[in-house]
Amino acid sequence: MPTSPIGPQSVERALALLDAVADADRPVGAKTLSRTLGCALSTVYHLTGPLIARGHLARTPEGYVPGPRVPALHRAYQRHHGLGDLGGPVAELLGQLRRTAGAEAYFTAYRDGRITVVDTTAPVTDTTHPFAPGPEPRAHATAHGKALLAELPRAARRRYLDTHGMARFTDRTITSPERFEAELARVRDRGFAVSVGEADPAYTCLATALPPLPGGDGVVRALSLSLPTADFRHRHGELRAALARAVPLFTASFPTLPES
Repeated sequence: MPTSPIGPQSVERALALLDAVADADRPVGAKTLSRTLGCALSTVYHLTGPLIARGHLARTPEGYVPGPRVPALHRAYQRHHGLGDLGGPVAELLGQLRRTAGAEAYFTAYRDGRITVVDTTAPVTDTTHPFAPGPEPRAHATAHGKALLAELPRAARRRYLDTHGMARFTDRTITSPERFEAELARVRDRGFAVSVGEADPAYTCLATALPPLPGGDGVVRALSLSLPTADFRHRHGELRAALARAVPLFTASFPTLPES
């Protein structure tokens, strides 16, 4: 079977097809998928058949949409990031934080060398928004990444940065390990992290780490808020206060979590 630099070509195309359907804000037709993937229409039908059979896709008269298996995958995703069965309550608390702060809210986690945006109030159809659910490759340039990395032992933090690098995204991005360590020392002193246009020049984010679970489960968690950079300077005080008020509400839920 032909392979790509990452994996078998058919697997890569199937995953690219899923991504294309997931990222669209409306059903996607087979011809559109054929153009997007750069493959024959017959290949699209060949790939979608098993995905529909397994419930990862569904076919409607307007085109392909995510299938009924997706909610179960999302619940598993949350469970493996230490949310247990609290996905619903956490989503409600994030919504409450968004209404209180007047800014998009996020729940993020570090586990086993990876940082992930687990849930967010930002609409999934808002493709202009820079912080989407899923792996976070720009942790050194985001407030939630800084808040999480600041909680790690130095050796674990260095392994993370060695693995993921410190790419420059804007002229504000910190790319020096020494400067980054100094920044994380300030995060620990203040109890919160800020990224002013470091991952995206148009957005600023503010984050705080949540207290660890009693006994520890190997997951570090954080709450964060983001808003246009232009709005941040005259609102940072109220955003910090909103985060501080939200922390005990989230923490009160966690003792009921089973170990992941």
